[in-house]
Parts: sequence; C-alpha cells; structure tokens
Amino acid sequence: MDEHKDELFVRAGTTSREAYALDIGPERAGWGYSGLRVLELAPGGTHAFATGDSEWILLPLNGGCTVHVEDRTMELPGRESVFAGVTDFAYLPRDAHAQIASGAGGRFALAGARCERRLPARHGPAPEVPVERRGSGVSAREVRNFAAADVFACDRLIAVEVITPGGNWSSYPPHKHDEHVPGQESELEEIYYFEFAAPQGFGYQRVSPSRPGGADVLAEVRAGDAVLVPDGWHGPSIAAPGHPMYYLNVMAGPGEERAWQIRFHPDHAEGYR
Repeated sequence: MDEHKDELFVRAGTTSREAYALDIGPERAGWGYSGLRVLELAPGGTHAFATGDSEWILLPLNGGCTVHVEDRTMELPGRESVFAGVTDFAYLPRDAHAQIASGAGGRFALAGARCERRLPARHGPAPEVPVERRGSGVSAREVRNFAAADVFACDRLIAVEVITPGGNWSSYPPHKHDEHVPGQESELEEIYYFEFAAPQGFGYQRVSPSRPGGADVLAEVRAGDAVLVPDGWHGPSIAAPGHPMYYLNVMAGPGEERAWQIRFHPDHAEGYR
C-alpha cells in the first residue's frame, strides 16, 4: 500500500518536462481519461502543442496569454494569482494544433480529458463563471465552477477551482465517485492540484479506501503538488491556519452522461450536506 500511496501523491517537479512544471497524463496516472499539465512561459515565451485525442481547457494561474487554435485567436487577460479571483479560459478541441504566447510570462494550467466528440474552440468569459459559497464555519470554502458539468459544455472534462481559507476544511464530508450507480454516483477519475498564498504554505489531503486495496493517501501538500484519486473517499482537504489553499480539480470518466454525482461517506455526512 505504501508504494501505491507514493504513486498517487505527486510532488512538485517530479513530472516536469520541457515547458511543463507538471505533466500528468492518463499513462502516468494509470487510468483512462483525466490529465493535467502546468505550463510555464517566460516573458515573450510561446508554446505550441497538438491536442491529440483529448479536449483541453487552458486556464491562467498567474499572468495572461493569447491562444490561437483552429481559426480563432483568444485573448486571456488572466490574473495576478489564483487567489485574485476568477479568470477567462479557453476550450481547445481534440485533433487540433494550439499555440500559446505570453508577453509578460506566466503559468497556465491545461486541464484535459481523452474524449470522442470534437467540440468547437471557445472562449470562457470570467464574468460568466459561477462562484459558489459552500459549507459554513470551519468547512466554508469558495468553489469556482468554471467547467462544471452543468455550466460549460465539454465532452468528458469537468473542472472546478476551490479556495479554502487558512484553518478550514474543504472537500468535506468525504465523498466518492468511483462506480456507476444510476442517479446516485458517477465514475470519475480526479486530480487535485495545489497552490498556496505564501511560499511556506501547506495543507493536508486525505483519500481513504472505499474498497479492499483501494486508494489510501494522507499527504502534506505544498505548492505544485498533486494528488491522484482513481477511487476512494476523498476529503478532507485541510488548509493550515494562516495559509489559504487553492486546488484545481480535474475529472473525467467513462460514463455516457457527463455528470458529477457523488456519495457522501455515511459516517461523516450528517449535518454537512
């Protein structure tokens, strides 16, 4: 189990490749659909890539960029940091060639999912991103549903951002989406990617087994780390006091319906739904 845990906790820098500070594809994760890259561009930098068999959302983490895909050019003003608020984003279809350029430089997430349908390239305006206040007290957090299943059209990809105040718990109560139960639960692979407001910031992520031999992780997470959730009850995500925590959730799965349906852990759900 310890070896399995190490594979699911991805430390910052361990998957870096060329312009990518983080590069987790289905092959690295050992599953079928979800992927995440973090692209770093110096001032005046450019990056070109083929989208291949996956759809991608280009999401500025800090800084802005211009992206050209198919016959469209989209300007993404971006943001100073993930804690500064929502941002514009761009949807890049499968089987396309994309070029990204940044005059001032920056860091950009590419959230991806293997898919079948080829949807058109589109711009996601920041003012249209629904922001949800979820939970209360020490479980209060902010959820930015920029590519939630019922918000922005994709073939398989689902992605949201979460801001957890320092000292608070999020992704709570523990929940799972690792089997197909019609009307109750979707089968979705998930990636958590973390950042913090201060360089010394840290938090904790728990994934506990929902089946014999299933995913089992308790990790101290810092900026640039990721946790893979192929199955299991995930949560809580805990921000250390004084250290606001950001995470990006990237999800996709084999179901015919693109939906985020979850089941809460029966031992912890009372009073939190």
